[in-house]
Amino acid sequence: MEKRLKELILEFSKTAWKEYLPHLSLDCVVFGYNAGNMKVLLLKLKDQELWSLPGGYIKKDEDTKDAAKRILNDRTGGDNIYLQQFRFFAEMGRSEDFFTDYDDGLWHKQRFITLGFYALADFAAVNPVVDIFSSICQWVDIDDLPPMMMDHRNILNEALYTLRRELNYKPIGYNLLPLEFTMPELQRLYEIILNKKLNRGNFYRKMIGYDILDKMDEPRMEGKAHKAPNVYRFNLEKYNNALQNGLKEGW
Repeated sequence: MEKRLKELILEFSKTAWKEYLPHLSLDCVVFGYNAGNMKVLLLKLKDQELWSLPGGYIKKDEDTKDAAKRILNDRTGGDNIYLQQFRFFAEMGRSEDFFTDYDDGLWHKQRFITLGFYALADFAAVNPVVDIFSSICQWVDIDDLPPMMMDHRNILNEALYTLRRELNYKPIGYNLLPLEFTMPELQRLYEIILNKKLNRGNFYRKMIGYDILDKMDEPRMEGKAHKAPNVYRFNLEKYNNALQNGLKEGW
């Protein structure tokens, strides 16, 4: 017989004190892009209508970023995921109120500060996997979010805000788009993230000016030859350099 959520939480609490750092957790906002829409990876808790971000705790012998990579690998099966810590969340009652009906000695009921990470993942390469507390792990459209536990909706909103802000000085797209893409497809991604329309000519000039794209020799044949759009790839060396050193101008 499958164990219920409360039973699983009680069992986990018994060993968590020895294995993990107390009062410190992490939550990951995993963004993907598919069919012109931004997605986020969420888990639905067992015996609940609430959903959560992929998250967990940091082992006593583990670096925080390694913990985030471990949790993401467990939930997505992927290793090549862009990962960035963006802030921490430490408000009183942000997590412990969720466990009001449990004894005060429960691991999860202690006051936790959570480290927020956002990740950019290839939608097609992710194989969502549930954790022991969840019944579903799947991509959800950011414009159609379900009710979420604790402060996870706030964490998600802050991650999206951070992603929009970082578009001003960092390139975005390598982890979200196919290997080859057209300029209108890249513009559509930026417009979805920024939640606003961009001028086509200005967008083209900026992206070319950033010098992070390689133009392919052959255009994409879609109907009439004279209308075939040019195809591009990110130049990984230049792209990674821009991630480290920033871009020259923003949106």
